[in-house]
Amino acid sequence: MAEKWIQKAIKKPGALKKEMGVPAGKTIPAKKLAAAAKKPGKLGQRARLAETLEKMKK
Repeated sequence: MAEKWIQKAIKKPGALKKEMGVPAGKTIPAKKLAAAAKKPGKLGQRARLAETLEKMKK
């Protein structure tokens, strides 16, 4: 695995919040994030990555 894969994976910081309509500085509610993760396309990819990164924080 790449040494700094997280930095390379996040090409457009803030894109998920902007696409979901969440203001900058606020957190995305877990239910809203889970619903977005089930969707196809970039929105789903970004939401799934956000869920993965959230798990790594603990």
